[in-house]
Amino acid sequence: MKKAFILVALFVAIAITACIQKQGEGLLSSKTVTVMIYSEYIDPALLDDFKDKTGYKVELELYEAQEEMIAKLITADSGKYDVIIASDVVIQQMVHLGLIAPIDTNKIPNHVNVASQFLGQAYDPTNTYSLPYLWGTTGILYRGGKFHPDSVSYSLLFDAKNTKGKFSLLNESRSMLSMALEAIGSDANSTRQDELNKAVSYILQAKKDPHFAGFDGSDIGKDKVISKEYWAAIVFSGEAMDAIDTDSTLHYAIPAEGSFMWVDAMTLSSKAKNPAGAYAFMDYILDAKNGAQLAKAINYATPNKASLEIMDDDFKNNRVINPNKQEIERMVFLNDMGEKEKNFDEAWMIVNTQ
Repeated sequence: MKKAFILVALFVAIAITACIQKQGEGLLSSKTVTVMIYSEYIDPALLDDFKDKTGYKVELELYEAQEEMIAKLITADSGKYDVIIASDVVIQQMVHLGLIAPIDTNKIPNHVNVASQFLGQAYDPTNTYSLPYLWGTTGILYRGGKFHPDSVSYSLLFDAKNTKGKFSLLNESRSMLSMALEAIGSDANSTRQDELNKAVSYILQAKKDPHFAGFDGSDIGKDKVISKEYWAAIVFSGEAMDAIDTDSTLHYAIPAEGSFMWVDAMTLSSKAKNPAGAYAFMDYILDAKNGAQLAKAINYATPNKASLEIMDDDFKNNRVINPNKQEIERMVFLNDMGEKEKNFDEAWMIVNTQ
């Protein structure tokens, strides 16, 4: 009887210990918001301020390209993330894969600060799954040269007669293929196989140039142009601004044939362990002052109308960060390809293997 009592007591103690441990883990997770995000894409000072104001610590999971992010979410436990910062072009794919959940904007009062032009877009027509974080453009960063920004052509990189030094192309399949489509005079969202084949040939032509240095992430391309290892690179506008701030002899241009605008948006993981913390993070970012600080620190344009109202004219009139009317007219948003996405995957495989 005594032995039985000891065994029961032992089981009770183990159960209590396990319960305490589980509660401790739950408490720890409830005080941490895990955000999946591009590298170098948030002001560390905002993370400290967010913790001071809300009590939530932010842990960042970094990625460099959209394909890498999707692969991580599919192969890893997506429940380890609360907020996922995703490019507009992959949001519908993430919805179809069940990776993100609808957002309850009633829990995000600052959602009213989102500018109207970022509502009802093709990547989230009912504004159900995303809230914009920052937006920008993709273009060519280059050193020197007496080119007017409106006259810069893709031939600057894709025609060996025009290249003046080492250059890199972007390591994002959809982005690079869409730029090649525009370079040959097609729609960036074309799904015609003959046009996609021509875009592949156009990129392969650039790969044959002795100056071609490879496919890089935007941040790596930027760094190598700054260090003078590269003469040019295809980069995002924020990284271009960082480079120009470092070296004023550098230039950034939206090619005359066109390019695309993009929005990186905040989404809620479908398996978020801390949705309350996720909502607090989204609401914090959409605050007017915080949104302005984020945009100025990262050198990207803000989709926050309240933030834009309190920003200085130098920032608002900066052509690299905020493109002018002529540049906007020759840019588009990239559409979700749906089942045609496999055509782009196959095309990119050809680019990488030849």
